[in-house]
Amino acid sequence: MDFSSLWERITDFLSYNDLHPLLFTHVGFWIFFLILGIGLIFIDKRNTARVVYLFAFSLLFYYKSCGLFFLLILLSIAFNYWVGLLLGRYKEHRTRKTILSVAVGLNLLLLAYFKYTLFFVNSVNELFDTTITHTNIFAQFLGWIVGNPSSVTMVLLPVGISFYTFQAISYVVDVYRGDIAPLRRIVDFGFYLSFFPQLIAGPIVRASEFIPQIHKPYELSPREASHALFLILIGLFKKIILSDYLALNLVDRVFDNPIAYSGVENLMASYGYALQIYCDFSGYTDIAIGIALLLGYRLSINFNFPYKATSMTDFWRRWHISLSTWLRDYLYIPLGGNRHGRVVMWSSLMLTMLLGGLWHGASWTFVFWGGAHGLGLVVSKMIDRLPKDFLSRPAVIMARKILCFHYVVFLWIFFRSSNFEQALQVLEQIFTAFDMRHLPEFISGYWAASLLLFIGYFLHWMPTQWIERIRGAFISVHWGWKFAITLLIALVILRVQTADLQPFIYFDF
Repeated sequence: MDFSSLWERITDFLSYNDLHPLLFTHVGFWIFFLILGIGLIFIDKRNTARVVYLFAFSLLFYYKSCGLFFLLILLSIAFNYWVGLLLGRYKEHRTRKTILSVAVGLNLLLLAYFKYTLFFVNSVNELFDTTITHTNIFAQFLGWIVGNPSSVTMVLLPVGISFYTFQAISYVVDVYRGDIAPLRRIVDFGFYLSFFPQLIAGPIVRASEFIPQIHKPYELSPREASHALFLILIGLFKKIILSDYLALNLVDRVFDNPIAYSGVENLMASYGYALQIYCDFSGYTDIAIGIALLLGYRLSINFNFPYKATSMTDFWRRWHISLSTWLRDYLYIPLGGNRHGRVVMWSSLMLTMLLGGLWHGASWTFVFWGGAHGLGLVVSKMIDRLPKDFLSRPAVIMARKILCFHYVVFLWIFFRSSNFEQALQVLEQIFTAFDMRHLPEFISGYWAASLLLFIGYFLHWMPTQWIERIRGAFISVHWGWKFAITLLIALVILRVQTADLQPFIYFDF
């Protein structure tokens, strides 16, 4: 291979391709990660060199995932780093509170512009019969910089902006509260905000949890390395084998045209989407946590078998834990929480979940989804006030689990649907065109999807101790067997992987 062709391959690897963004499920990412790991071998074990190296790779990863939108995270890094220094400099309460309010407001304004401009403009136009238009200021600015005016008019959503914005807010709030000291080196803060395993789709990493790890020496025991590999394999299995197959071969087909399918097919597609979104998102975070652990950083779990929940309160203690605790600590509690009576608590819950729904997407279906979850939490709080001896009965516990699961599945229909009409069509088919006699036909016609539905829910609902035994067995076997298992799973993934890789659902958030 001559130098020119080698250089072409290197530049191609370093360039952004909007048709092939860098994903955990793409072979290109694991080449990227291998290069990163080889580089770390030759990096001095001193903390600064490792942080600078990982920071640079994180920015490259984000650039290869979303192109010039990486300039936005650089802006967020510079601004919030400066805010942290200001909060550390000033001691007067009113001044610090003003700085915090402005910083949080500007962070949310940036998020709102990219995420909600189109939603707001369209809602106003529909409500008042106006023809207001919007302009992609970011695209125009970039066009002016490079001397090539952009033809993009629609405001596009930068990948992962919701996650790193919430992390930035957690940093300035934690500095304001005195939970952490402001970082003096911008490279440390930049590394925290851009750390690539969780950058795109979470989990949301608290500054108070991650920043103390930045200055610790690298440590990774053989047991932790095995656990990290186990998480990565489980995550890839969830994403590629379960989530992607169900999406392409069942869920997308039915939800794209619900009235063309029977009630049984619509119901099974709803169960399928509940499993798809769980396997997709938890699979991503499993991979992210595993990769971070290999690099020497410990991230908190983000999912704890949410469909085993006995109530909506229990569900949100298990689902997207990093978001639910963020909303609790930075929104629900400041709104009043449970300190000022039931009415304030219920109102705080409803407002928190309405905003949580809007965080997930700029659509009225997401607002409805969030509000309905808020209502579910209120009812859950009421039920929890019943006598403990009644609630502890096995039959009651099982009934609550079944009701909670189906309420969540019901709301997933609105989450998945592009509009209310589509969601109502799914429900109409389930309740008016359902015939149990079509179930054998569904199983025979969708035998692979039916099998994966069974496997997915069986693995989710089986006793936790069984899962721990499997994990323990994998950790304890010889590394030769680990390699063989990894190779086998990789071959299965390559065999079932579709030609068009499915992006992670939470890339849109």
